[in-house]
Amino acid sequence: MADPRITHISLDEATILWRNADIEQERRIAIFDLIEDNLFKPVRAFESGHEGPYNLHLAVRDGRLSLEIADEKGVALETLVLGLARFRRPIREYFAICESYYQAIRKATAQEIETIDMARRSIHNDAAELLIDRLDGKVETDHPTARRLFTLICVLHIRG
Repeated sequence: MADPRITHISLDEATILWRNADIEQERRIAIFDLIEDNLFKPVRAFESGHEGPYNLHLAVRDGRLSLEIADEKGVALETLVLGLARFRRPIREYFAICESYYQAIRKATAQEIETIDMARRSIHNDAAELLIDRLDGKVETDHPTARRLFTLICVLHIRG
């Protein structure tokens, strides 16, 4: 029976050079939410009879995003590699707005926090759509899954 979803996700710890409590919380929430509810259907693996669920390992290698897809027993199915050039600006914008948001929740008014949060969600949504476009023909996914994956891609880009 087909079960096109991620049941385990890991990040390349060697890629993550620095984290703070806010980023750790974002990572934990993204992973928890992703595992709870996602649509992830790698086209080639699915068509060759591997209908899920999947394990996914994310890493950045040589300036590219590596999505290492395995079956639920950990047997490698395929590795997708995406260039990150088109993600640089959304990642930079997302980091900037998140930093503003983290500062605002400590000292800003509710209205200011809401305004910053709306901007943050907009950047996040646009980046999720970009990820869906970049995965087109490789992985079928939905918007909430792409949003959570983009959060994890950002975590991999933290340089401290």
